[in-house]
Amino acid sequence: MKTRISRSKLISTSRPVRTRAPRVSRTALVVKMAPSMDLTWSYLGVLYRVTVWPEVELEKQVDERWVPAVATEDVLASGMVEIEAAAWKRYLEFMPSAERAVVEKFRYGRLVALLLVARCPQLVADIDETPALVAFLAAHAALRGTSGPRWDEVAAVHGRGGVFGVLEWLGLPAARETLTILRNLIDPDVPRRLLEPLRALLWRPSASLMLQRAQGMTDAQLAKYCCALAA
Repeated sequence: MKTRISRSKLISTSRPVRTRAPRVSRTALVVKMAPSMDLTWSYLGVLYRVTVWPEVELEKQVDERWVPAVATEDVLASGMVEIEAAAWKRYLEFMPSAERAVVEKFRYGRLVALLLVARCPQLVADIDETPALVAFLAAHAALRGTSGPRWDEVAAVHGRGGVFGVLEWLGLPAARETLTILRNLIDPDVPRRLLEPLRALLWRPSASLMLQRAQGMTDAQLAKYCCALAA
């Protein structure tokens, strides 16, 4: 007796069985990149970065290559605004505690403070005691009337004359009274617009004496002093 085989069974045995590959979620295909430890920002369409401690080199991207950049006041000011708090947090974790404590004193002047403690480590103690110095150093090209920044001179000047040599280099009275007045400022991020008026007042004995007595000055109070004493 012949056994009849159905067409469906014949087809099923003659063709290879197809099996589906296991589905892989899209998230499993994404390679999560670790965030960069460098401080990176953009200024006028150019990408800048400060490399990790202890190198702390300011560079800019040209034709997909990183090359040394000039630390002008405008470039550093843009970085102070553009760099996010999370990036700063990652960066500061790799710094020694003493240098990190100094840099963390600043909000707007943090990038300048970082470059100073890296390039001129002997300034760390002076910046720690007189943080307002950083605001003047950030604007040193304009205050001294030079065509560009002279960061390489800061360490040399400090090596020869200490903090009083730096004060003189900035056009400030090289005296303890100057340090007292700068230490009276609550916020080390002295507004840029007040630097030249304050420097002018420091050369006037009567104004200097009054500012020495004004402990705990805010930016608003300093601005009033500058207007009143300059009149």
